[in-house]
Amino acid sequence: MAYKKLKPHKIDEATREIELRQLWKVEYCDNNKPVFTHDGIEVSFYEDMFDHCFFESAEWKEKDKSILSLNRLEKMLWIKDTLSDISALMKQGWDRNKKRYVNNRRVNFVKDGYIVVISINKSLTKARFITAFEFQNDEKKQEVLNSPDWIREKKA
Repeated sequence: MAYKKLKPHKIDEATREIELRQLWKVEYCDNNKPVFTHDGIEVSFYEDMFDHCFFESAEWKEKDKSILSLNRLEKMLWIKDTLSDISALMKQGWDRNKKRYVNNRRVNFVKDGYIVVISINKSLTKARFITAFEFQNDEKKQEVLNSPDWIREKKA
């Protein structure tokens, strides 16, 4: 599957964030163009998710999300591509509050370290986008690769 990169560094810095927020809204938040995973789960996206997904923290431990990330922005369209990629590894996501892996959070892993995380509802037909990013750290990438596989559970 061909993954298309944007070129945010070529957009005028004064309008870059506005233009890319608009692209986010059109590509992901328009309810008339739903986004589906390769296995038929409809994923919801919201405008306010832009900040969490495309800003990085100056200090990782602070989680301040103060820097607009050109690296993340260039891969904005990869979110759809990753969700629809049948060859993506599917892993259980980590629940920070419960301090364990959970099967209702799915991590789609592709492209040598790019992940998309979604939270799946009990009916297994809908999900909510959580985040997407590319690992800059091999240790963290390996943690995801070593996490339990995501298994589509049967509906009760």
